[in-house]
Amino acid sequence: MDCELKSVESNLGGPSRSNAPLGESAFYVSRPLNYFNLSRENRVIDLFSGAGGLSEGFRQAGCEIICGTDSDPDALSTYQHNFPCAATICGDIRRHEVSEAVTSYGQTANIVVGGPPCQAFSQVRNHQRIIDDPRNSLYREFVNIISRLTPEAFVMENVTGIDQMNIREQILNDLELDGHYRVLPQVLDSSDFGVPQSRKRLIFLGIRGDLSIPPPVIACQNVSSAIYLSRSVKKGKSSYCIDPSQSLFTRFYLEALNDPDDLTLVTASQALSDLETLKAGNRIDCIPYSDLPPASSAYERVMRSTTSSVLANLTVPRINSDTVLRLDSIPSGGNFRDLPVGLTARYLCGQKWGQDNGSGKLSRKHFYAYRRLHPSIWAWTLNTKADSVYHYRYSRALSVREFARLQSFPDHFVFLTDRRKGPLPGRHDGGAAHSRYRQVGNAVPPLMARAIAATLLAALGCRSNLFQAA
Repeated sequence: MDCELKSVESNLGGPSRSNAPLGESAFYVSRPLNYFNLSRENRVIDLFSGAGGLSEGFRQAGCEIICGTDSDPDALSTYQHNFPCAATICGDIRRHEVSEAVTSYGQTANIVVGGPPCQAFSQVRNHQRIIDDPRNSLYREFVNIISRLTPEAFVMENVTGIDQMNIREQILNDLELDGHYRVLPQVLDSSDFGVPQSRKRLIFLGIRGDLSIPPPVIACQNVSSAIYLSRSVKKGKSSYCIDPSQSLFTRFYLEALNDPDDLTLVTASQALSDLETLKAGNRIDCIPYSDLPPASSAYERVMRSTTSSVLANLTVPRINSDTVLRLDSIPSGGNFRDLPVGLTARYLCGQKWGQDNGSGKLSRKHFYAYRRLHPSIWAWTLNTKADSVYHYRYSRALSVREFARLQSFPDHFVFLTDRRKGPLPGRHDGGAAHSRYRQVGNAVPPLMARAIAATLLAALGCRSNLFQAA
């Protein structure tokens, strides 16, 4: 046990990069192309992979993950650790050598997935082609890779804000590549797939036209529109509970939500109850499972399905006295609106921390910092910061592992950072702890990715029938 615990802890710095070139591009490839068994039918490369949420979902659906690529060396340390049989390509995909390496590995894959950043979509006008905007060069690279590789299928994931900008059709036209692909866009919410978090994403699913297979619709329950928290205030104190107005379908959903052995819908407490013993400021990142309570839900049992006897990523941020006072006055499911006037002063205990706007009151940006989970429903969409969510029962932030549980990453999926210190090409500011929260917060929930993959693979399964008929 002690040896295993030390082994896990020693790996938390990430895979060694001692053989990686440290030049301006920080470009490296972790595995030779001839390493891979190309007899598998469904092989995937993941562009803009981050830590690997899409890859994990496709792996769970039975695909072989050939390659993941990203410019962030910390995220790729996580990727390489969790996908040791895949290649990792680190570098800016707009650079020639990176694009060529991705293309070489991509020729061995029949499915391409990825979520390219689209920084300039909000500035695009209807008369302007998105792909021509130089600020969307990463999105253009995704389209170019599809054009060069002509995979049987691809999945592009992005934020639903695209719909608010009225540019879905422009993106659809780009991805269809002049009719070479049939593409179906669809908005999905992760809570519909057993993820204890509501997280809406716009998915473009494309299938090559010569396969004569229509892109499939991914079945979902739209449960987030049927179940939600309702706030009530009595004698100046607020409380939150599941809204009592119920249709027949809502009652059916509630039965599933309240059943700890039902994996259809999962609450925050069903995802995190075995980790409630963690304390604010905990600096022990790895703990033996034997030191934790047993799993009390089917979801926790699935997450804990691992051969390891220790659990990693359990460090919990410290918390200041002001924040504790405020959280103690916020009920489960609540937020800054539930604070009494006396707790809205910028500083409460005399300790100066963070930025001061000079008003003596909390600023608008703090309004999103005091939010507590509710144990009887899933979490809202996590962002990349540790203080974006607080525990439903205790006045503390969550560990990276608890973030990962709410994103549906299994416990064996460990989040790391590159061992090298200081600034690196592609590395984001904020340090190792922030990087791990960022990696989780930016990821596609694996259970949602698995549902996408399963639907796509079922559709592609029609190819063999078509070829046999021919």
